[in-house]
Amino acid sequence: MAETVTPTVDDTPPPASTRRERRGWYIYDWANSAFQTTVITVFLGPFLTTVAELAAGCELGADSCDGSVYPLGIKIAAGSYYPYLISLSVFLTVFVLPVIGAIADRSAHKKRLLGGAAFTGAGATIAMAFVTGDRYLLGGALFLVANISFGAAIVVYNSFLPQLGGPDERDGISSRGWALGYLGGGLLLALNLVAITLLDEGDNPQRTLDLARWSIVSAGVWWALFTLVPLRWLRERPSVAALASGGNVLTDGFRQLARTMREVKAYPLTLYFLLAFLVYNDGIQTVITLASQYGTEELRLEQSTLIITILLVQFLAFGGALSLGALAKRIGAWKTVLLSLVLWTGVIIAAFRLPAEAPVPFMVLGAAIGLVLGGSQALSRSLFSQLIPAGKEGEYYGFYEISDKGTSWLGPLAFGLVFQLTSSYRVGLVSLLIFFIVGFLLLAAVPIRRAIVAAGNTPPRVL
Repeated sequence: MAETVTPTVDDTPPPASTRRERRGWYIYDWANSAFQTTVITVFLGPFLTTVAELAAGCELGADSCDGSVYPLGIKIAAGSYYPYLISLSVFLTVFVLPVIGAIADRSAHKKRLLGGAAFTGAGATIAMAFVTGDRYLLGGALFLVANISFGAAIVVYNSFLPQLGGPDERDGISSRGWALGYLGGGLLLALNLVAITLLDEGDNPQRTLDLARWSIVSAGVWWALFTLVPLRWLRERPSVAALASGGNVLTDGFRQLARTMREVKAYPLTLYFLLAFLVYNDGIQTVITLASQYGTEELRLEQSTLIITILLVQFLAFGGALSLGALAKRIGAWKTVLLSLVLWTGVIIAAFRLPAEAPVPFMVLGAAIGLVLGGSQALSRSLFSQLIPAGKEGEYYGFYEISDKGTSWLGPLAFGLVFQLTSSYRVGLVSLLIFFIVGFLLLAAVPIRRAIVAAGNTPPRVL
């Protein structure tokens, strides 16, 4: 461990936030969750995989495809194209998100940053309307823009959390935001399910592909529309660094990031927590991102079955997020997250044993995921807010977001490599167990109360 730091605990209460302000913050979760649910979790994986298979010369609607595509001259199995895109997106976010966070900390206009990133991502998602035929490269490029913008907006959005409540309030605030996000994502997905049920033609794979594309577009419209609410209701709360900044916000942000990179060794326990989060959240995000591809390609389930299951996950996750948030009040957020990782390990083992062409077991497993999903993510977010030095929320959430909400890379990379070597999605799924086991061990080793004090913050009463 690095040198011991004698902290100065800041007991100054945060500025009081209004109910309207908190609701505005919750509604951005409602807005962006449509991208996470409709695009990432359900439609984009099978959609881009099908487009890549068309580019590889496979027939639309074929049961299997062994063809390859050649982006930038590199041979890639069509089935691995989407997992590799996810890995590429996180490689790019490594350079983008911490800078966005540093700029947010130096800016007196964080709402403008939030709106700019959100509208850029929503625009790229809407532009998926032009991904027709075998235009897999266009689809990949738009996904990269949308996913990186999604992450950038989340960095700015998360940096508002420490300003909305004190140490004992943040678990509840974060959990309510996640819960409302699951409702919003679930509602749009339900509307898409109705549209597919009414308009799909089972013997016309082109119609199915078109409906998937327009469902993706609808998520971009939803994202842009509801982003207008938090931009109206949130208040600007400039940090001391932002008020003192008299130069160019962009260049000041880069300088501040460079200083933070040099000084971060003073908070080794914060870094250790972040390492644990990066590992276990990589596993969570890989399950979320590749679930529909696993269900389609390996379990040979219908698109309607996948959507119903994801709907089940969404609405149960609403209750799960609130329930685990309530449990965290009793036993602490740290212990609750550890419990959730044990449950995630059981989910992976159960998913490996699922029979093909059997929708009911898949839905039951989805229900189990829903109960644990929201709480593990919401409580990780609020727990990390306790470990951030004051005034550097954006920067630290930039590092945090690198492996959050669909931008993880080791899991999809491992999954894609194993599939390319074995042509088995089940074997690829087994490789994810290591992320939950190692993540649990790393998180269990963090002395969480000492880590919060070392960051200069006041610990909540129960951890």
